[in-house]
Amino acid sequence: MGVLVEEPIDLVIWSDFLCPWCYVGTVRLQDVKEYFEDQVNITWKSFLLKPETKTPDREKFIQYTQGWKRMADLEPKASFSPWASLNAPPTGSLPAQVAYKIVASESPEYSELMHMRLLEAYFSENLDISDWTVLSRLACSVGFDESTFLSLVEARRLEVSETVIGEHNEAIGQGVTSVPTVIIDKVLPVPGAQETETYINWIGRLIERKSQT
Repeated sequence: MGVLVEEPIDLVIWSDFLCPWCYVGTVRLQDVKEYFEDQVNITWKSFLLKPETKTPDREKFIQYTQGWKRMADLEPKASFSPWASLNAPPTGSLPAQVAYKIVASESPEYSELMHMRLLEAYFSENLDISDWTVLSRLACSVGFDESTFLSLVEARRLEVSETVIGEHNEAIGQGVTSVPTVIIDKVLPVPGAQETETYINWIGRLIERKSQT
């Protein structure tokens, strides 16, 4: 890895669990984290591509998911399966974001697992990640107690929803219009799911520059 710095490089990432490019970006940023280890600190923030609850037209949605095949070709580590189940498509972005934040805030050790589990459930398993029954099972699958999760949803749903919406509005206020967008070390905005090597090169140069100051 080369040069080390005393303070890690912060990566703040705005993302939506319904965004296929965010799935690609997550897989690549996992590789970045493995490469730099404690030299980078990742914070996920919420962006709502579908802020309102709306039932999609099923046929149009199924047709849309055929485009996921291209994503699979671009990033083999991401498992994409065009919608082939009888499950309803998600009705909005908010529930998955709330579920993730509840798990991450209550049990940080499950944060990374829950983040990836939500993406895999939607893009690989064709599960409706706007359904609270599905979300409770996903939380349980990463080790979070299901009954505790449901109790926390009932108690904290409104509060956490406001946090999610606040992060989305913060992104808009900073000029973020697409996801994923990575803010590297509070100064360098990088929109889109870049190649792993691109992230590594940019971060490596920042680490080298910091080591010289």
